[in-house]
Amino acid sequence: MRKGIAVAAIALTLATVGVAARLVNRAELRDRAESASIPTVAVVAVKLAPPTQDLVLPGTVEAWADAPIYARTNGYLKKWSYDIGASVKTGDVLAEIDTPEIDQQTRQAEADLAQAQANLQLAQSTADRYRDLFKQHYVSKQDLDDRISNLAAKRALVDSAKANLGRLKRTQGFQMVAAPFDGTVTARKTDVGQLVSNGGAGTELFHISDTHKLRVYVQVPQAYAPSAQPGLDADLRFAEHPDHPYPAKIVRTSNAIDPSTRTLLTELEVDNAKGELLPGAYAEVHLKLPGPTDTLRIPANTLIFRAEGMQVASVTADSKVQLKPVTLGRDFGTEVEVLAGVARDERVIVNPPDSIAADTLVRIAPEKAPEPKP
Repeated sequence: MRKGIAVAAIALTLATVGVAARLVNRAELRDRAESASIPTVAVVAVKLAPPTQDLVLPGTVEAWADAPIYARTNGYLKKWSYDIGASVKTGDVLAEIDTPEIDQQTRQAEADLAQAQANLQLAQSTADRYRDLFKQHYVSKQDLDDRISNLAAKRALVDSAKANLGRLKRTQGFQMVAAPFDGTVTARKTDVGQLVSNGGAGTELFHISDTHKLRVYVQVPQAYAPSAQPGLDADLRFAEHPDHPYPAKIVRTSNAIDPSTRTLLTELEVDNAKGELLPGAYAEVHLKLPGPTDTLRIPANTLIFRAEGMQVASVTADSKVQLKPVTLGRDFGTEVEVLAGVARDERVIVNPPDSIAADTLVRIAPEKAPEPKP
């Protein structure tokens, strides 16, 4: 009898424990299901914009002074003195041109001047004699006027002959092709014996660039044009010098927006005393634009594009979603400027799902620890 009662008690105890375990498991499953139904989201705090804004634009590097060198006279190249890469000073003779036709024309002009001067002397003496004869009433006033007029004509011929001779002598001076400024010969497009012609219609002989300083031109978008003022600092980065930013400064702008591109042509100046930078290169220009102190920014991947307009999903203190319309300003690529709709340090959801709705309960994912630097 007692043995049966003990067995029954044990069986009842086991049954009670089993039922309790099933109830506990069922409660755990219910809690897990409810917990799994709450979406986990990553959030980021709305932050103030930095005091300076780094605007990155493509730039074109040009020499401080750059000039093609042409011949100023006709002839044949007699010799040249500097090749590409050579440094020259102002007035250095780059080449010499042989001009036999100009030399012959110069000798002819000298002879013409001598003849004109001889005729002038004869006309002068004749006019003086006629003045004396007129005073003695041996010639008429008309004869005297003719001789004086002839003297003036001969004097004009002398002046013309002198001007022609001077022009030819100056042309002879162009036999020496000189450097117009200090710089480097970047091209030589002629050789000994080549026929050269006067002026820009002829062949370019040399090309010289002054690279002790460089000009960098960028097209600043219209939205940033008011901030691109002379004196603004910038950094230049080049693919061949990835770890060496070069300081530059805005020196002038066009003060006009290009209607075809809606940009402002801006010129920067960079020192190149070491000759490390080359004209014609591509530069990445980092303009340090001053920004407003009360502007907010959020990541671009927090925006929600819906029919109601641009929105963000913020998380309240009780972990509920709140959809807020926002007014955007400038777009910086990975970040956007917010003019209205959110407050500083407010938490917004990163990459919100399309199905997200207001008053949805969410769980905030823990922040990842930053990876240690190697």
